[in-house]
Amino acid sequence: MAEAAAELLERAARRDAALEELRALRVAVQAVPPAALRARLGEHHLVALFDLLGVNDREQVSACVSILERLLQALDPLYVIQNLREELQKGLFHPDDSVKILTMSQVERIVEDSSAVTEILHSPELLRQIINCIGGEKIAVAKEAIKSLSRIAQSQEGLEALFGSSLLSELRSVMATSDVVRYRVYELIVEISSVSAESLNYCANSGLIPELIGELTGEDVLVRATCIEMVTSLAHTPHGRQYLAQQGVIDKISNIILGAESDPFSSFYLPGFVKFFGNLAIVDSPQQICERYPVFMEKVFEMAESQDPTMIGVAVDTLGILGSNVEGKQVLQKARSRFQNLLSKIGHQAKNAPTELRLRCLDAISSLLYLPPEQQTEDLLRMTESWFTSLSSQPLELFRSISTQPFPDLHCGALRVFTAIANQPWAQKLMLDSPGFVEYVVDRSVEPDKASKDAKYELVKALVNSKTIAEIFGNQYYLRLRAYLHEGPYYVKAVSTTAVEGAE
Repeated sequence: MAEAAAELLERAARRDAALEELRALRVAVQAVPPAALRARLGEHHLVALFDLLGVNDREQVSACVSILERLLQALDPLYVIQNLREELQKGLFHPDDSVKILTMSQVERIVEDSSAVTEILHSPELLRQIINCIGGEKIAVAKEAIKSLSRIAQSQEGLEALFGSSLLSELRSVMATSDVVRYRVYELIVEISSVSAESLNYCANSGLIPELIGELTGEDVLVRATCIEMVTSLAHTPHGRQYLAQQGVIDKISNIILGAESDPFSSFYLPGFVKFFGNLAIVDSPQQICERYPVFMEKVFEMAESQDPTMIGVAVDTLGILGSNVEGKQVLQKARSRFQNLLSKIGHQAKNAPTELRLRCLDAISSLLYLPPEQQTEDLLRMTESWFTSLSSQPLELFRSISTQPFPDLHCGALRVFTAIANQPWAQKLMLDSPGFVEYVVDRSVEPDKASKDAKYELVKALVNSKTIAEIFGNQYYLRLRAYLHEGPYYVKAVSTTAVEGAE
């Protein structure tokens, strides 16, 4: 097969390979190991194949793309950039998206290779073309371009190349293509800014980060909704949060939430602004954020108490994020009866709302109720127990009824709630006192699919690993749970059959 591939490659190199032979070459190169391909591959073969892309014949282009994909993977990225620079540039100009994707995949290999990436930095024309790909119609091409440029900018030299040269004006020129492309450039800038304080400095000095913030706090409500997601990404890093605080952005977002009462279009951007503070609280300090920006907590409660399913969903997600650590739980506990009433509403939604909102409620409940063993003080255990009892008049039965429904997502969501409380003594006592509950836990026949079996296994594991389970459940049940854990999530009991003489 290697001989056949070599012969067909030679024909392609002479530009006289017919379409039939290109098809045969496509099959041949797939069957030959990369090392064997490498040994027989010359630069002239690859240049010729790239030249064969320059025809208005979709089938020929498709065959050449498949062949080049295979051949280029067999080569070192440094070799590709040193010997096929012009071909890569032409590939990024090509009208066929499959050629652009092929070329961008090679660019990605090059930028991931420490010895090859510097070669791209000395290829301003190629960099210009990669930037232009951000403005392409095909989102897959644009995403690859953003990824590659983000990787290039991870070095000092890369930052200089992108922001200290004419390439910055190229970026601005691409931004002017459309609103969608402008947001793609902002996405790239935020990705670069997230790497380090120095990267953020370059992006800020370029004027692009201030422009993003200007759009966030501007009057266009739809633009606000898009920009807040990017600013939230920026806030995930300490240097990003510091920059946003120094520029007064966090205060501005708080003031916009405050003024949302009188804005009839606030529903467009309010969910994103509330999520911003939810994320900020969890990466920073829930107590400090909630104390400094009381409007955030007030708005979350208002949204959760509203009748709008969209707003309820965002509020429930945010409460789940906020209550995922102990400090956040304590902040929520300070709301006392208001939060207890809210839990009752969340429990009601978990049972009666449309499926998507029910799932979000179940995930939030799991997050709110989970307590790591090392943080199970008497006060915190009392708190999670009171929260659980606030969800419904019979909360254990509520989640058990959800877990028996024939919808895998809801079934697993309810099992995750049980798993969240499984290591807490009060919950173990409730489970033991609920008729048939432990039998349900060890019954494998009720789990119809892999996701359900995995979720049930996590519940059993959480129970077995608890220090109080043997004492509370007693030896018989404890041993059955341990056997379940030992057998694994997919164990099937062998059924013995007896042959009967004369049976069909």
